[in-house]
Amino acid sequence: MEQFARLIQLVGPEAMARLEAAEVAVFGLGAVGSFAVEALARAGIGTLRLVDFDVLQPSNLNRQLLALQSTLGRPKIDVARGRVADINPACRVDARSGFVDADTAPGFLEPAPDAIIDAIDGVNSKVNLLAAVHRLGLFTVSSMGAARRLDPARVRVADLADTEGCPLARVVRKRLGRRGIRGGIRCVFSTEPPLPSQVPAPAAVEETTRGRPRPPLGSISYLPAIFGLHAAAETIRWILQKK
Repeated sequence: MEQFARLIQLVGPEAMARLEAAEVAVFGLGAVGSFAVEALARAGIGTLRLVDFDVLQPSNLNRQLLALQSTLGRPKIDVARGRVADINPACRVDARSGFVDADTAPGFLEPAPDAIIDAIDGVNSKVNLLAAVHRLGLFTVSSMGAARRLDPARVRVADLADTEGCPLARVVRKRLGRRGIRGGIRCVFSTEPPLPSQVPAPAAVEETTRGRPRPPLGSISYLPAIFGLHAAAETIRWILQKK
């Protein structure tokens, strides 16, 4: 247990055992999700369920932990699985390649994990996943919009019902409200108003193979990472507090 000696010193052996017994599912292994997985693996989470359908592209290099010159073109779940194994070989990785929609979301949640981190970009996929986890009563932390922002001091964590200043959170609240879901989902969001683009957006859409084509949004290296680390922190602290 030398690898986790300092963690055990901080939280104690019983709490460490809870981390090792926990299964956390992370949906989306991009800029936010990759940093969340990193923190979970280094905190000794026993099982990680990783869900993504995409491959690494050059445009990911400015913000995604898994994106290196040597990993471009590879599926994100494969790179993430190898990285987790290199950090903590004892961590069990359940890597599932696929696109989340209303039909597939329930299957990705079987069997039910202990906690969920939603780091999905697409609104439709995000809403379908959050509706499914809410029905199951699973502890969930959802990442809202990290793009078009620069100020790390404006990042917050709150219930979905209490989010403010985030256009994505507003859309998600509205969509889930139509399904009778008003809250009960922890969210990482920023109160910083989205910044305007300084140059015209590239003509190319985001390099995805599923979902609605989306124009790329400006982003910086550290903000999505902070979102991912906040999501992991909320999840880890929840596991530590479980009895």
